[in-house]
Amino acid sequence: MTTIFSKACVVALTTAALGVTATAQAQDDCPLPSNLRVVIGSTSTGGDTYQASSIVVDQLADHLDINAKVDAVGVMGAFRALERDRRGNTIMVFHDGSYLGNLYGVNGYPDIFENYTVGPTFAINPGNAYLVPKGSDYQTMDDIIEAAGNGERIRVAIQPGGVSELGFSALKNAVRLEHPGQEGNIVAVNTGSQADKNQLLFDGAVDVINGSVQANEQYTNLPEDDQKSMRFIWLTSPEETIAQTNEEGMGDTTREQLTQYAGVNMPMSADSDDSFTFDKEFFFLYNKDMDQAAVDCIDTALSEVFEEGEVNEQLKRAFFVPDFKPAAEAVESIKQKNDEYEAIIDNLQG
Repeated sequence: MTTIFSKACVVALTTAALGVTATAQAQDDCPLPSNLRVVIGSTSTGGDTYQASSIVVDQLADHLDINAKVDAVGVMGAFRALERDRRGNTIMVFHDGSYLGNLYGVNGYPDIFENYTVGPTFAINPGNAYLVPKGSDYQTMDDIIEAAGNGERIRVAIQPGGVSELGFSALKNAVRLEHPGQEGNIVAVNTGSQADKNQLLFDGAVDVINGSVQANEQYTNLPEDDQKSMRFIWLTSPEETIAQTNEEGMGDTTREQLTQYAGVNMPMSADSDDSFTFDKEFFFLYNKDMDQAAVDCIDTALSEVFEEGEVNEQLKRAFFVPDFKPAAEAVESIKQKNDEYEAIIDNLQG
């Protein structure tokens, strides 16, 4: 009896006979180093940037059979490390703060579209949040807006020029619209990492902090008499983004419970019904001179990783929304977002 093999089968059998796996073949065609450093624009290993990066980078490394380390060196450290390495041994992961800092004119934030190559997006954090102490008199954002309008000074811990300042600007603008002349009662307390913001709240040095569901949910389950207890008061993502997360939510807080902090009325202008919302999106950045073949390799590998599906489940378990877009599509999307929020910032600061 004659056995007939298809061309694809012959190729597969030949590859197996040579002991070459698909992963090894992908690595042979990929100019990425066997040891890849992934710097992130955060110094915290407990924040959402580190969590999201670790999930995706681990999957990427397994898929390409390389070693990859996520290094929390902070914004300036990450940009400097990326500038120094043209060979592609170092790449960066950050979020919208990478271009927002430049829009706000913060020293040290370059124009990412001019100075770097924007790589693929991979996740949205629908849990970008603002929190108050659990014993705070402020139950809603409306309470804060009203209190500021009545002359109360509201201290808000943010990282200047980043995602947290965008929400701060929206809050200050809402007070300006509803209580003209009282917006100065919303006061920025500029600080650094999530741990720094948390500590200011623990110490009673601020009234509100920017945080995230991933980093702060644990503190919202503490009893009110615990110095570290907090309460969510605002999630900046729209309800339709939060609806894409797992029903069980994060930790001991369900998606339904978290949704009640979204959809806050945060007016953008006096002549519009538009309300401020913001999705915090994570993506890769590369040195401008990085080999295009390496850029393409990461695109291809991540596409395959997301198609396999396990990374999607890991991200969802950590309350992220999977959001893979290859580099060419991602740069157009991020540029559009940059332009939209440039106009919004101009309006909020006007």
